[in-house]
Amino acid sequence: MSLRIGIVGLPNVGKSTLFNALLKKQVAESANYPFCTIDPNTGTVSVPDPRLDSLAIIEQSQKTIPATIEFVDIAGLVKGASKGEGLGNQFLAHIRETHAILHLLRGFEDENIIRAQGSGSTPAEDREIIEMELILADLDGMERRMEKNKSALKSGQKDAKELAALLEKTVAVLAAGKMASTVPLTPAEEPLFKQFQLLSAKPVLYGLNLSEAEIGQVDVEAHKKRLGLGKGDRLVPLCAKIESDLVDFSEDERKEMLASLGLSEPPINGLIREAYALLGLITYFTVGPKEARAWPIPLGFTAPKAAGEIHTDFERGFIRAEVISCEDYIALKGKNGAKESGKLRLCGKDYVMADGDVCNFLFNV
Repeated sequence: MSLRIGIVGLPNVGKSTLFNALLKKQVAESANYPFCTIDPNTGTVSVPDPRLDSLAIIEQSQKTIPATIEFVDIAGLVKGASKGEGLGNQFLAHIRETHAILHLLRGFEDENIIRAQGSGSTPAEDREIIEMELILADLDGMERRMEKNKSALKSGQKDAKELAALLEKTVAVLAAGKMASTVPLTPAEEPLFKQFQLLSAKPVLYGLNLSEAEIGQVDVEAHKKRLGLGKGDRLVPLCAKIESDLVDFSEDERKEMLASLGLSEPPINGLIREAYALLGLITYFTVGPKEARAWPIPLGFTAPKAAGEIHTDFERGFIRAEVISCEDYIALKGKNGAKESGKLRLCGKDYVMADGDVCNFLFNV
């Protein structure tokens, strides 16, 4: 399952530095001038999960295979991108190919790193600039779609009336300067709305790139208020410079630096986990002597669908699943302990998978 998150923001906010830190290597060029990145860089990132390590230790697995997601480093957008400024149309097309957005904002001041022309004076203004460009691009596309649908209405084409009502509702929201994600939808409208592939309807995770001096003591709620974000919005404060430096450190040096900042782990780990959750993913595990593996699946998958992620034969010939919660598996030191304590469940085709399930699938084809 390949799901992509696009790193979006104004030029020189630290997108490429963050991307390199995510991949733990120098992939994207990072330089002190706008549009250092033109073509998007794509990389696969492992999702940190201590549960997988614990399972591997219990079973003495030869290797561990974590869940992964893809990040895409997209060139900086500028004011006027929706009208083609700064190769805006090309960069907006790159965003359209992603499933969600990591909107990186500059929360630091450094006279050695220039601010792109047209940037705001605060992170909140920067956020508004980017989001307005997404809104304007969507509005342009929806207005053109409305015009096209008028001929379908005149000819009495099937579903044209329903489409017209949805287009009108969507355009009204966008014209008011609001993200398409705020359009009120009925269950019947949701499938059609998804087909629009609107930029401002994509799930968003905000990253605030702070200075080294600020990262150790961060009030997330205070920053959300300054950015004009709501309670349900996701925000991860981080320092791309520190994250980039940590890549080259030894394990002991990394721990020492994090401890000096009052951190138990790199903030980028939390960013990856938030991105994973943003995509609506949960994790189930398979574990044995050869490997311990984390499998990403969408929330709501049944046991046969989850089994199909391993192999289509597992879904086609599904009989039942032996399921133990990860917490029980670890606490009771493995399958035998869980079974003796009555914590092993036999689940059928209707079982909906829960995050952290440790599974053994029984099938016959």
